[in-house]
Amino acid sequence: MSTLQEASERVSQRIRVKPQRTRPHKPKVSVVIACYNYARYLPNAVQSCISQSDVDVEIIIVDDASTDDSFAVAELLREQHPNVSFIHRPENGGPVEAFNDGARVATGEFLVRLDADDLLTPGSLGRATLVAQAFPSVGLVYGHPLHFSDLPLPTPRVRPTAWTIWPGNEWLTDRCSSGKNVITSPEVLIRRSLLERYGYLSPLAHSHDMELWLRLSAFSDVAYIHGADQAWHREHARSLSATSVNDLVDFRERAAAFRILFEGPAGAHPDSTSLHALARRSLAKEALWKTRHELARGIQFSSLRTTWLDLSAAMDPAITGSPEWNRLHRPPAEWFLPPLLRPRAVALRLRGRIKSDLAWHRWHRTGVF
Repeated sequence: MSTLQEASERVSQRIRVKPQRTRPHKPKVSVVIACYNYARYLPNAVQSCISQSDVDVEIIIVDDASTDDSFAVAELLREQHPNVSFIHRPENGGPVEAFNDGARVATGEFLVRLDADDLLTPGSLGRATLVAQAFPSVGLVYGHPLHFSDLPLPTPRVRPTAWTIWPGNEWLTDRCSSGKNVITSPEVLIRRSLLERYGYLSPLAHSHDMELWLRLSAFSDVAYIHGADQAWHREHARSLSATSVNDLVDFRERAAAFRILFEGPAGAHPDSTSLHALARRSLAKEALWKTRHELARGIQFSSLRTTWLDLSAAMDPAITGSPEWNRLHRPPAEWFLPPLLRPRAVALRLRGRIKSDLAWHRWHRTGVF
């Protein structure tokens, strides 16, 4: 039996295979480009989609009531390219509504969400659709993104070395266990039929994409492309994440993503109750770690210490009876000395840095923490 035939049902265990090169047909991919005051970036974003090989590309620009020249630039791009269409929103509704408007009119078998300041790497859509066509149970394909701030763009790797296919339940369980998002956004390709069946982006301020990836994994398998870079993600001072997200906002948004996830269609998942409890427990432990971090920094009277303790208790009330909670709720006198006089605090910060570096190294290699 061929790999394609074996993949007609969801995989039962995680597998790693060599990339295939043949496909049953040339797929159509819809790319929704949400744009708000990014006129200067929009032509390059569109060009990165038009230049994709081995796929038919439909590009849908959604201008979210921009106040710059985005409307005029989008109109010109539509006139120049027959596969580009344009939706103008008269009132700004934010990235969630902009994407959802575009996704609802998309006609491709597959769908990509691309912010106007990001770009797809050469061959990205061809590589991702090959995986999805070889494994029909896969609803979400992602790979490694390249982060950049200034031109020239970092040179992407374009030859995949392997595919990893996870059972969706395993991938979802791992995300609940860590409480963290492992996907930036532009490096993802999804099966559009799943959006129609299980819903579009949820109205979350910053974790709407994370919630969608988790939701798709509850109903389909997940694939990762090794050895190739799938998108360029631009980091700049005026981006939404740079201006509106700090550690507390990020934490609360992730907690909200898990709550919305299990209140929605994923609530029908047979393990939804235990998975949500797992996610809340992991977030509670993370909040305790943040509390220890505040103490290690020597800001023992900081309101952040109390805030993180309160968040930990809110995520998992049972954690208030743990020895670690008691140590942090009533820290010993040593913690109130200057940081350099507290060897344990120095060791804690060093351990945290090593742990973080190892996690990022693993993510760059495998796509997960």
